[in-house]
Amino acid sequence: MKVHTPRSTPSRSTRRAFLRSAALAGLGSLIGSAPLPAEVARPAAAGLSPTDSDVGSLFPFIDSQAVKGEFPLSFLNDRFRSLRTWKKSARGKLLELLHYSPPKCDPKPETVERVDCGEYVREKVWFNTTPDLRVPAFVLVPKHAPKPAPALVALHDHGGFYLWGKEKIVEMPDEHPVVTEFKRTSYGGRSIANELVRQGYIVVVIDMFYWGERRMILNDDPDDWRTRPSSITRERIQAFNSRASQNEQLVGRTIYSAGFTWPGVMFWDDIRTVDYLLMRPDVDKQRVGCVGLSVGGLRSCHLAALDDRIKGAVVVGWMASFPWQLKKHIRHTIGHTKVVPGLYRHLDYPDVASMATPTPLLVINGSKDELFHPDGVRACFAKLNACYKKAGVPEHCRTRLYDTPHEFNVEMQAEAWDWLKKWV
Repeated sequence: MKVHTPRSTPSRSTRRAFLRSAALAGLGSLIGSAPLPAEVARPAAAGLSPTDSDVGSLFPFIDSQAVKGEFPLSFLNDRFRSLRTWKKSARGKLLELLHYSPPKCDPKPETVERVDCGEYVREKVWFNTTPDLRVPAFVLVPKHAPKPAPALVALHDHGGFYLWGKEKIVEMPDEHPVVTEFKRTSYGGRSIANELVRQGYIVVVIDMFYWGERRMILNDDPDDWRTRPSSITRERIQAFNSRASQNEQLVGRTIYSAGFTWPGVMFWDDIRTVDYLLMRPDVDKQRVGCVGLSVGGLRSCHLAALDDRIKGAVVVGWMASFPWQLKKHIRHTIGHTKVVPGLYRHLDYPDVASMATPTPLLVINGSKDELFHPDGVRACFAKLNACYKKAGVPEHCRTRLYDTPHEFNVEMQAEAWDWLKKWV
């Protein structure tokens, strides 16, 4: 994921600069990902110098408070025999800790634009995710696919690139060169929503809170940040993204002070997006899936985990084991968009992902992705496979490690599209 942002010292580097350095590692060949034993040990802090951690001398105390051994609400605990009973308990805890549960509402969709793009029609739609919150979306509809058609929720990334959201995975005629460059480094030069509509899916892409049309605008912001003209310069895009990155922490603290969580907003928006899709007469209600990279992968993971209407999911560039991240990998991965306070006294990331069981789940990571501890990724893969095996559906889980940095390249996409075609 890459857009040129100002470089800085390592201690103050932005997510974008960090991801750029990871991307420079280049591409490699696909490598196998045989799962490790389910009982992969958590990393031991004993004998490690405190200064080895990003939080220095504070790390031993912080680590001492973290869960040791198996997480209490993991499906792998012997006390959980019934998948249904476990999912009810685990989902209930996650939803409780999100501190955000807006009432279900009529999406009241409004289509404000339809553009004939040849093989498909691009609709610009607004719909409600809460009684008072309307979300912008692109909906890509294949013109020649039989209706009702299968549908996918495509979830855009973080990328340290805030000025645009849904446009990062949707092809636009007036696409800014910086967006094109971003796609080249993050998605193999493709607009993945368009790749999917050409395969016959109806594809919906919303702007995540704080991105694109939902970005933060201040009273004295200049016109180019407000209107995003095609003439906006690379330097001005960099400046906006830098400002947004610096203020993400402030927005997160403000949200927590108001008594809810940023992940709660993200996950409920995505669930309500499924509500909207299922209202459409052209959508096959039994064939809905989701896919995303990075934070889009996190969102895809949670959407499958929280919503049984999802029939197949792909998670790319987001499978992190919390204990393995603590020492040196929090800085660039666990921001306010991802923190669910208290969750990790109960569930690790792969435990959350396994809530999707028995929904078919493909998880792809890059071995050169410096956002995640590689042993933590392998531990996640082992746990996910063990959970699906315990549930009696091992064939519904596939974990893959590519010899790449943080990206969703063309080779990964080919595997992802095959997976979705099989299950959705």
